[in-house]
Parts: sequence; structure tokens; C-alpha cells
Amino acid sequence: MSVTIYHNPDCGTSRNVLAVIEAAGYAPVVVEYLQAGWEREPLVKLLADAGLTPRQALRETKSPAKELGLLEPGVSDEQILAAMMSTPVLVNRPFVVTPKGTRLCRPSEIVLDLLERWPAGPFYKEDGALMIDVGGQRI
Repeated sequence: MSVTIYHNPDCGTSRNVLAVIEAAGYAPVVVEYLQAGWEREPLVKLLADAGLTPRQALRETKSPAKELGLLEPGVSDEQILAAMMSTPVLVNRPFVVTPKGTRLCRPSEIVLDLLERWPAGPFYKEDGALMIDVGGQRI
């Protein structure tokens, strides 16, 4: 199974999702989108595949979204997309793509819906919260 994660190594949720993927035995394609940036068509496709509008995928906290005026009601999807391409941190993360679908994995447990196999339990997030119990059940 192919797995791609649009990852920010400075984000705890993104690190948790990557850890789940790797602990499940996958070797994902890791796209560090803050370095790679975004092109319009792949970004539009990623959002559409995830069932999100640009506004729904906009990172509102720990980003310049408010300062750029992107949280105002009249801002169009096109304006948000243009801002996302010029300022990649505006795209929320992590997005994961597998043959089972494309999702914004917030909270990190959402990644389990996209994987055919999970890590052996118990599996803990980096903050110590249990994600998969000793019996292999999702928490």
C-alpha cells in the first residue's frame, strides 16, 4: 500500500501521524510541504480528494492567517489558495493519501482509517496519550 504524508516536522500532530504510519510498517513518501511549497493544481486536487474547501483546510492558529485577513467572511477560496501557495504554513496538516482515501489527519487517530494495518498495541502518541490499546483496539 502506498502512503504519502504532507508533513511538517515541527508539528506534534504531524509527527504522531508519521510515527503511526512507520510503526505500522509502511515506508511513506514524506512531503515536507513547507520546504517544497505548493502548486495550484496538486493543492486543489488534495483538498478536493479530502472533501475540504480551502477555507476548511486553512490553518488559523500559529499561522499568519489572521494578519493576512484570510479569516474574514468575504475572502474567496481563490484568495485563500493564492495565499496558501505563497505561504505554505497556511495549509493545515498533516494530509495523508493512501488507496483508501485522502484525509486531513487532525486529530492524529484519523490516519487509522486510511491504513490497512495498524501498529501493534499499545501505541502511544508523543504526549503519552494511548492511541491503540494492548489488544490492538483504537482508543
